[in-house]
Amino acid sequence: MSALKLAIIIGSVRDGRFGPVVADWFAAQVDDRFDVDVIDLAEFDLPAELPAVPPAMDPDPARPSGMVALSDRLAAADAYVVLTPEYNRSYPSALKTAIDWHFTQWDRKTIGFVGYSGGTGGVLAIEHLRQVFNELNAHTVRDYVSFPRYYLLFDEGGRLREPEGFEAAAKAMLDQLFWWATALAGARSVAVSA
Repeated sequence: MSALKLAIIIGSVRDGRFGPVVADWFAAQVDDRFDVDVIDLAEFDLPAELPAVPPAMDPDPARPSGMVALSDRLAAADAYVVLTPEYNRSYPSALKTAIDWHFTQWDRKTIGFVGYSGGTGGVLAIEHLRQVFNELNAHTVRDYVSFPRYYLLFDEGGRLREPEGFEAAAKAMLDQLFWWATALAGARSVAVSA
């Protein structure tokens, strides 16, 4: 079997964000079961407004030109890891926009999470995201990686000061992602009769 396509999504577009550091670290944890595509939402023109008809009713709406490449890359993925900070006990609005402009891209695929923030490590944002992706018929894996007080955990070069526990958490999540992504890829290939 060829490697599954794993999209790592950097969910924050804020100036001075820490997401790229976390993305670099996480991408280095991924083994050869996956081909990695790091998707940085800051590189796309995400509109403030949503499509007139929800993507659940029109799964392939005309998208703004600045979003077409994002849609294509999301569609190509077999699984996703969403990297999210926690803003006001939830996740960033840019991430919500990217999610809400898509439907079939998430449908029957598996998603893992890496959170980072002050005291909670992004867990509240992750819990909100689980609810949203459940509505989109995606499967979120149980395990996740969390960096509470991330600014103390990484050194000036973007390396974890004590990586062992975080590496173990990433491996556990990747094992679950691989199992579910493999199962769901096989299931998606079977035609569903109405």
